[in-house]
Amino acid sequence: MAHDKASPVESSWKIDEEYHIDEDVGFALPNPLEELPHPYDDWISIAKNLPELIEKDQLRAEVEKLKMLSIDDLQGHKSQRLAHLALGYITMAYVWNKGDGDICKVLPSNIAIPYCRLSEKLGLPPILVYADCVLANWKKKDPSGNMDILFSFPGGDCGKGFFLISLLVELAAASAIKEIPIIFKAVQHQDRDTLQKALIDITSCLRNALEVFHQIHDYVDPKEFFGILRIYLSGWKGNPQLSEGLLYEGVWDTPKKFAGGSAAQSSIFQCFDVLLGVKQSAGEKSAAEFLQEMRTYMPPAHQNFLRSLESGPSVREFVLSEGNDSLQAAYNDCVKAMVSLRSYHLQIVTKYIVIPAHQQSMKNQTPEELSEKENKGTGGTDVMQFLKSVRRTTEIALLKEE
Repeated sequence: MAHDKASPVESSWKIDEEYHIDEDVGFALPNPLEELPHPYDDWISIAKNLPELIEKDQLRAEVEKLKMLSIDDLQGHKSQRLAHLALGYITMAYVWNKGDGDICKVLPSNIAIPYCRLSEKLGLPPILVYADCVLANWKKKDPSGNMDILFSFPGGDCGKGFFLISLLVELAAASAIKEIPIIFKAVQHQDRDTLQKALIDITSCLRNALEVFHQIHDYVDPKEFFGILRIYLSGWKGNPQLSEGLLYEGVWDTPKKFAGGSAAQSSIFQCFDVLLGVKQSAGEKSAAEFLQEMRTYMPPAHQNFLRSLESGPSVREFVLSEGNDSLQAAYNDCVKAMVSLRSYHLQIVTKYIVIPAHQQSMKNQTPEELSEKENKGTGGTDVMQFLKSVRRTTEIALLKEE
């Protein structure tokens, strides 16, 4: 059982390899593969040419021509993650096509069967998730470290900017993961000074992540994000356009509902919630349930890591019991850094979803359609209400200053 896994607080004081957390890139997949061997290269070929195929109205025909492939010869975790990424892109493109309302409610069996089998093997849902499009969708273009994404949707460089900024936020925060075993050891040994230094280091990493987040304005256009990219990231749960879900032909007899890719599927911020004792479960029921549901969209190794943190000692209780002003200030600064990230996320959602939705609907939609689109994130939830609830619950974790 996952709950029986060793906690990172035990003897080695290291984060075990089984959690798939890299020293340099954290929860991101280190150095993802870019190609698959024959016959899986047909998947890669279509995924690499999605914008052109969609523009020429050839995408669905090309997908329907694909041979049914067994996944048995897909060896190795990185090959399987690349295949899951490619099939995720193909599935989103097949369903949404030009993004103009021409929606396909059935995924053909030649894609659905291998996709669902591969998803089951990886412990991921058969839809494009954050672990695909952000954590496994990158490469270094040149030795100087310039980066690019592996696959694109229509919308020019909007997707590249959105996915790479999201990844760079992850990488900036990833350095803080190394502090977690140090923190647990310090709590267990009641080492106040080491704990305080580690909390200060985590705060610095989270502030760096916020600085990186600011770059989204330079690379992502709100109209392109809302009018194009957001459509291809949308799922079929809580989405009135696919109210019954998507039928995976040859796999299930009835349509299935899965949420689209969402930042809530990132392990990094849930990880620091757990570490700092931020009780999202004590917040609004809908927000708490959504966060728990989004954990099931994370790679199982990362889910196990979050559970292992939950079995660790309480940092918050230790800081409270010490009654030390400087230690409490270091803890509060850490929580405030999380609050700042969540406040900024609210600003981004306002700029990239709420305002464009309002502008679009003023032209050609009813007030009811307006409020529906304005409030829905790609994960299918009321995004503003959700983010405000999560921020409020984070603020509650702040320790009262005497």
